[in-house]
Amino acid sequence: MERIQIAENLSFSRIIHGLWRLEDWKYSSKETLELIEYCLSEGITTFDHADIYGSYLCEEKFGEALSLKPSLRDKIELVTKCGIVLPSKQRPQHTSHYYNTSYEHILLSAHNSLKALKTDYIDLLLIHRPDPFMNPEEVAEAFSTLHHEGKVRHFGVSNFKDHQFRMLESYLDFPLVTNQLELSPSNLENFLDGTLNLCQEKRIPPMAWSPLGGGSIFTEQDEKSLRLHATLKKVGEGLGIAEIDKVIYSWLLAHPARIMPIVGSGKKERIHNAVDALNYSISTEQWFEILQSSMGHEVP
Repeated sequence: MERIQIAENLSFSRIIHGLWRLEDWKYSSKETLELIEYCLSEGITTFDHADIYGSYLCEEKFGEALSLKPSLRDKIELVTKCGIVLPSKQRPQHTSHYYNTSYEHILLSAHNSLKALKTDYIDLLLIHRPDPFMNPEEVAEAFSTLHHEGKVRHFGVSNFKDHQFRMLESYLDFPLVTNQLELSPSNLENFLDGTLNLCQEKRIPPMAWSPLGGGSIFTEQDEKSLRLHATLKKVGEGLGIAEIDKVIYSWLLAHPARIMPIVGSGKKERIHNAVDALNYSISTEQWFEILQSSMGHEVP
Protein backbone atom coordinates (compact mmCIF):
# COMPACT_ATOMS: atom_id res chain seq x y z
CA MET A 1 0.00 0.00 0.00
CA GLU A 2 1.29 3.42 -0.95
CA ARG A 3 1.76 5.76 2.01
CA ILE A 4 1.31 9.52 2.11
CA GLN A 5 3.48 11.70 4.33
CA ILE A 6 1.16 13.90 6.39
CA ALA A 7 3.79 15.44 8.63
CA GLU A 8 7.45 14.88 9.43
CA ASN A 9 6.63 12.06 11.84
CA LEU A 10 3.29 10.84 10.49
CA SER A 11 2.20 9.01 7.34
CA PHE A 12 -1.18 7.61 6.32
CA SER A 13 -2.19 4.70 4.12
CA ARG A 14 -3.30 6.07 0.74
CA ILE A 15 -6.70 4.44 1.26
CA ILE A 16 -8.38 5.30 4.57
CA HIS A 17 -11.20 3.40 6.25
CA GLY A 18 -14.13 5.46 7.52
CA LEU A 19 -16.22 4.39 10.51
CA TRP A 20 -19.14 6.81 10.38
CA ARG A 21 -21.59 3.93 9.74
CA LEU A 22 -20.10 1.52 12.27
CA GLU A 23 -23.13 1.74 14.55
CA ASP A 24 -25.44 0.91 11.61
CA TRP A 25 -23.49 -2.24 10.78
CA LYS A 26 -24.38 -3.76 14.16
CA TYR A 27 -21.07 -5.60 14.37
CA SER A 28 -19.99 -7.20 17.61
CA SER A 29 -16.64 -6.16 19.07
CA LYS A 30 -15.12 -9.34 17.65
CA GLU A 31 -16.54 -8.64 14.20
CA THR A 32 -15.26 -5.06 14.33
CA LEU A 33 -11.82 -6.34 15.30
CA GLU A 34 -11.93 -8.73 12.34
CA LEU A 35 -12.77 -5.76 10.09
CA ILE A 36 -9.81 -3.78 11.46
CA GLU A 37 -7.51 -6.73 10.88
CA TYR A 38 -8.87 -7.19 7.35
CA CYS A 39 -8.10 -3.56 6.60
CA LEU A 40 -4.57 -4.06 7.92
CA SER A 41 -4.16 -7.13 5.72
CA GLU A 42 -5.08 -4.92 2.74
CA GLY A 43 -2.53 -2.30 3.77
CA ILE A 44 -5.02 0.16 5.26
CA THR A 45 -3.68 1.48 8.57
CA THR A 46 -5.56 4.80 8.87
CA PHE A 47 -9.06 4.94 10.40
CA ASP A 48 -11.34 7.97 10.27
CA HIS A 49 -13.78 8.86 13.05
CA ALA A 50 -15.74 11.80 14.45
CA ASP A 51 -17.13 12.22 17.93
CA ILE A 52 -20.71 12.52 16.60
CA TYR A 53 -20.66 9.40 14.40
CA GLY A 54 -23.38 6.92 15.33
CA SER A 55 -24.85 9.44 17.77
CA TYR A 56 -21.57 9.43 19.72
CA LEU A 57 -21.32 5.62 19.74
CA CYS A 58 -18.96 4.68 16.89
CA GLU A 59 -15.72 5.67 18.60
CA GLU A 60 -16.71 3.63 21.64
CA LYS A 61 -17.51 0.57 19.53
CA PHE A 62 -14.16 0.86 17.75
CA GLY A 63 -12.37 1.27 21.08
CA GLU A 64 -14.05 -1.82 22.50
CA ALA A 65 -12.84 -3.82 19.50
CA LEU A 66 -9.34 -2.40 19.78
CA SER A 67 -9.22 -3.33 23.46
CA LEU A 68 -9.50 -6.99 22.42
CA LYS A 69 -6.08 -6.65 20.82
CA PRO A 70 -4.31 -3.54 22.20
CA SER A 71 -1.10 -4.31 20.31
CA LEU A 72 -2.82 -3.10 17.12
CA ARG A 73 -2.77 0.52 18.34
CA ASP A 74 0.89 0.88 17.37
CA LYS A 75 0.08 -0.34 13.86
CA ILE A 76 -2.70 2.13 13.05
CA GLU A 77 -3.36 5.87 12.79
CA LEU A 78 -6.50 7.32 14.36
CA VAL A 79 -8.23 10.40 12.96
CA THR A 80 -11.20 12.03 14.66
CA LYS A 81 -13.16 15.27 14.46
CA CYS A 82 -14.95 17.66 16.80
CA GLY A 83 -16.92 20.89 16.69
CA ILE A 84 -20.44 19.70 15.83
CA VAL A 85 -22.95 19.41 18.69
CA LEU A 86 -25.94 17.09 18.25
CA PRO A 87 -28.82 16.17 20.58
CA SER A 88 -28.31 12.56 21.66
CA LYS A 89 -29.16 10.11 24.41
CA GLN A 90 -25.40 9.81 24.85
CA ARG A 91 -25.17 13.57 25.45
CA PRO A 92 -28.29 14.55 27.46
CA GLN A 93 -26.80 18.00 28.07
CA HIS A 94 -27.10 18.77 24.33
CA THR A 95 -30.46 20.35 23.59
CA SER A 96 -29.95 21.51 19.99
CA HIS A 97 -27.79 21.16 16.88
CA TYR A 98 -25.07 23.78 16.54
CA TYR A 99 -21.30 24.24 16.20
CA ASN A 100 -18.98 24.70 19.17
CA THR A 101 -15.27 25.31 18.60
CA SER A 102 -14.59 26.90 21.99
CA TYR A 103 -11.47 26.01 23.95
CA GLU A 104 -13.49 24.08 26.53
CA HIS A 105 -15.50 22.10 23.98
CA ILE A 106 -12.50 21.08 21.88
CA LEU A 107 -10.67 19.83 24.97
CA LEU A 108 -13.76 18.00 26.26
CA SER A 109 -14.40 16.40 22.86
CA ALA A 110 -10.78 15.26 22.53
CA HIS A 111 -10.80 13.78 26.03
CA ASN A 112 -14.09 11.98 25.31
CA SER A 113 -12.63 10.58 22.07
CA LEU A 114 -9.48 9.39 23.84
CA LYS A 115 -11.61 7.60 26.43
CA ALA A 116 -13.98 6.09 23.85
CA LEU A 117 -11.20 4.92 21.53
CA LYS A 118 -9.26 3.56 24.52
CA THR A 119 -6.04 5.22 23.46
CA ASP A 120 -3.54 7.64 24.99
CA TYR A 121 -3.21 9.79 21.90
CA ILE A 122 -4.96 10.79 18.68
CA ASP A 123 -2.82 10.99 15.57
CA LEU A 124 -4.92 13.69 13.89
CA LEU A 125 -7.74 15.88 15.21
CA LEU A 126 -9.88 17.87 12.78
CA ILE A 127 -12.37 20.71 13.22
CA HIS A 128 -15.38 19.06 11.58
CA ARG A 129 -17.05 22.07 9.95
CA PRO A 130 -16.29 25.77 9.50
CA ASP A 131 -17.84 27.59 12.45
CA PRO A 132 -19.23 31.08 11.69
CA PHE A 133 -18.93 31.83 15.43
CA MET A 134 -15.35 30.53 15.70
CA ASN A 135 -12.84 32.32 17.88
CA PRO A 136 -9.57 31.24 16.23
CA GLU A 137 -7.56 32.25 19.29
CA GLU A 138 -9.48 29.69 21.37
CA VAL A 139 -9.01 26.98 18.72
CA ALA A 140 -5.28 27.72 18.62
CA GLU A 141 -5.06 27.58 22.41
CA ALA A 142 -6.94 24.27 22.52
CA PHE A 143 -4.71 22.76 19.83
CA SER A 144 -1.57 23.92 21.66
CA THR A 145 -2.79 22.50 24.97
CA LEU A 146 -3.63 19.09 23.48
CA HIS A 147 -0.34 18.95 21.61
CA HIS A 148 1.70 20.00 24.68
CA GLU A 149 -0.03 17.32 26.77
CA GLY A 150 0.81 14.67 24.14
CA LYS A 151 -2.85 13.86 23.57
CA VAL A 152 -2.98 14.91 19.89
CA ARG A 153 -0.04 14.67 17.50
CA HIS A 154 -1.33 16.78 14.60
CA PHE A 155 -4.28 18.96 13.61
CA GLY A 156 -6.31 19.73 10.52
CA VAL A 157 -9.75 20.75 9.33
CA SER A 158 -12.68 19.34 7.41
CA ASN A 159 -14.90 21.06 4.85
CA PHE A 160 -13.00 24.37 5.09
CA LYS A 161 -12.83 26.66 2.06
CA ASP A 162 -9.49 28.26 1.23
CA HIS A 163 -10.18 31.57 3.06
CA GLN A 164 -11.39 29.70 6.16
CA PHE A 165 -8.31 27.49 6.14
CA ARG A 166 -5.95 30.47 5.81
CA MET A 167 -7.71 32.38 8.58
CA LEU A 168 -7.43 29.58 11.15
CA GLU A 169 -3.86 28.66 10.23
CA SER A 170 -2.77 32.27 10.67
CA TYR A 171 -3.43 31.91 14.41
CA LEU A 172 -1.44 28.69 14.84
CA ASP A 173 2.19 28.12 15.74
CA PHE A 174 2.25 25.01 13.53
CA PRO A 175 0.70 24.14 10.15
CA LEU A 176 -2.58 22.36 9.59
CA VAL A 177 -1.71 19.06 7.92
CA THR A 178 -4.86 18.23 5.93
CA ASN A 179 -8.33 19.31 4.86
CA GLN A 180 -10.96 16.56 4.66
CA LEU A 181 -13.22 17.44 1.73
CA GLU A 182 -16.15 16.05 -0.21
CA LEU A 183 -14.53 14.94 -3.46
CA SER A 184 -16.17 12.72 -6.07
CA PRO A 185 -17.08 12.72 -9.76
CA SER A 186 -20.62 13.69 -8.76
CA ASN A 187 -19.52 16.61 -6.58
CA LEU A 188 -16.94 18.86 -8.25
CA GLU A 189 -17.30 21.94 -6.06
CA ASN A 190 -13.97 21.60 -4.28
CA PHE A 191 -12.19 20.77 -7.53
CA LEU A 192 -13.39 23.97 -9.18
CA ASP A 193 -13.59 26.66 -6.49
CA GLY A 194 -9.94 26.79 -5.41
CA THR A 195 -10.26 24.63 -2.29
CA LEU A 196 -8.23 21.76 -3.71
CA ASN A 197 -5.76 24.24 -5.20
CA LEU A 198 -5.00 25.54 -1.71
CA CYS A 199 -4.11 22.01 -0.59
CA GLN A 200 -1.62 21.89 -3.45
CA GLU A 201 -0.30 25.34 -2.61
CA LYS A 202 0.23 24.29 1.02
CA ARG A 203 1.60 20.87 -0.06
CA ILE A 204 -0.94 19.13 2.17
CA PRO A 205 -2.68 15.94 0.99
CA PRO A 206 -6.49 16.14 1.29
CA MET A 207 -8.73 13.37 2.57
CA ALA A 208 -11.83 12.66 0.45
CA TRP A 209 -15.13 11.86 2.14
CA SER A 210 -18.06 10.40 0.21
CA PRO A 211 -15.79 9.51 -2.75
CA LEU A 212 -18.62 7.51 -4.34
CA GLY A 213 -21.03 10.43 -4.03
CA GLY A 214 -23.13 8.68 -1.43
CA GLY A 215 -23.91 5.96 -3.98
CA SER A 216 -25.96 8.31 -6.17
CA ILE A 217 -24.18 7.17 -9.32
CA PHE A 218 -25.36 3.63 -8.61
CA THR A 219 -28.90 4.34 -7.46
CA GLU A 220 -30.21 7.65 -8.80
CA GLN A 221 -32.05 7.92 -12.11
CA ASP A 222 -31.54 11.63 -12.79
CA GLU A 223 -29.84 12.72 -15.99
CA LYS A 224 -26.47 13.51 -14.40
CA SER A 225 -26.23 10.21 -12.52
CA LEU A 226 -27.17 8.17 -15.59
CA ARG A 227 -24.69 10.10 -17.73
CA LEU A 228 -21.88 9.61 -15.22
CA HIS A 229 -22.69 5.93 -14.81
CA ALA A 230 -22.40 5.39 -18.57
CA THR A 231 -19.13 7.32 -18.78
CA LEU A 232 -17.56 5.50 -15.84
CA LYS A 233 -18.56 2.18 -17.37
CA LYS A 234 -17.00 3.19 -20.69
CA VAL A 235 -13.76 4.34 -19.06
CA GLY A 236 -13.71 1.15 -17.00
CA GLU A 237 -13.96 -0.96 -20.13
CA GLY A 238 -10.96 0.86 -21.53
CA LEU A 239 -8.99 0.14 -18.36
CA GLY A 240 -10.16 -3.44 -18.04
CA ILE A 241 -12.16 -2.64 -14.89
CA ALA A 242 -15.64 -4.08 -14.45
CA GLU A 243 -16.47 -2.37 -11.14
CA ILE A 244 -17.50 1.28 -11.37
CA ASP A 245 -16.35 2.05 -7.82
CA LYS A 246 -12.80 1.09 -8.83
CA VAL A 247 -12.98 3.56 -11.71
CA ILE A 248 -14.10 6.32 -9.33
CA TYR A 249 -11.30 5.60 -6.88
CA SER A 250 -8.80 5.50 -9.75
CA TRP A 251 -10.08 8.91 -10.91
CA LEU A 252 -9.50 10.41 -7.47
CA LEU A 253 -6.13 8.72 -7.00
CA ALA A 254 -4.91 10.04 -10.35
CA HIS A 255 -5.20 13.68 -9.25
CA PRO A 256 -1.81 15.28 -8.46
CA ALA A 257 -3.10 16.66 -5.13
CA ARG A 258 -2.43 13.20 -3.59
CA ILE A 259 -6.06 12.66 -2.56
CA MET A 260 -6.62 10.02 0.12
CA PRO A 261 -10.11 8.48 -0.38
CA ILE A 262 -12.07 7.39 2.69
CA VAL A 263 -13.88 4.08 2.20
CA GLY A 264 -16.94 4.11 4.42
CA SER A 265 -18.03 0.53 3.95
CA GLY A 266 -18.01 -2.46 6.26
CA LYS A 267 -18.01 -4.87 3.32
CA LYS A 268 -14.70 -6.50 2.52
CA GLU A 269 -15.28 -6.50 -1.25
CA ARG A 270 -15.89 -2.73 -1.24
CA ILE A 271 -12.73 -2.15 0.77
CA HIS A 272 -10.76 -4.42 -1.56
CA ASN A 273 -12.04 -2.59 -4.63
CA ALA A 274 -10.72 0.71 -3.28
CA VAL A 275 -7.31 -0.82 -2.60
CA ASP A 276 -7.20 -2.55 -5.97
CA ALA A 277 -7.84 0.80 -7.70
CA LEU A 278 -4.24 1.66 -6.86
CA ASN A 279 -3.21 -0.82 -9.57
CA TYR A 280 -4.81 1.17 -12.40
CA SER A 281 -3.81 4.41 -14.08
CA ILE A 282 -6.34 6.70 -15.71
CA SER A 283 -5.02 8.84 -18.56
CA THR A 284 -5.46 12.61 -18.63
CA GLU A 285 -7.96 12.20 -21.47
CA GLN A 286 -10.00 9.66 -19.47
CA TRP A 287 -9.85 11.87 -16.38
CA PHE A 288 -11.33 14.80 -18.30
CA GLU A 289 -13.93 12.56 -19.91
CA ILE A 290 -15.30 11.80 -16.44
CA LEU A 291 -15.00 15.45 -15.36
CA GLN A 292 -16.89 16.71 -18.38
CA SER A 293 -19.54 14.03 -17.98
CA SER A 294 -20.21 15.33 -14.48
CA MET A 295 -20.24 18.94 -15.67
CA GLY A 296 -22.61 18.14 -18.50
CA HIS A 297 -20.51 20.06 -21.00
CA GLU A 298 -16.99 20.28 -22.35
CA VAL A 299 -14.33 22.42 -20.68
CA PRO A 300 -13.93 25.87 -22.33
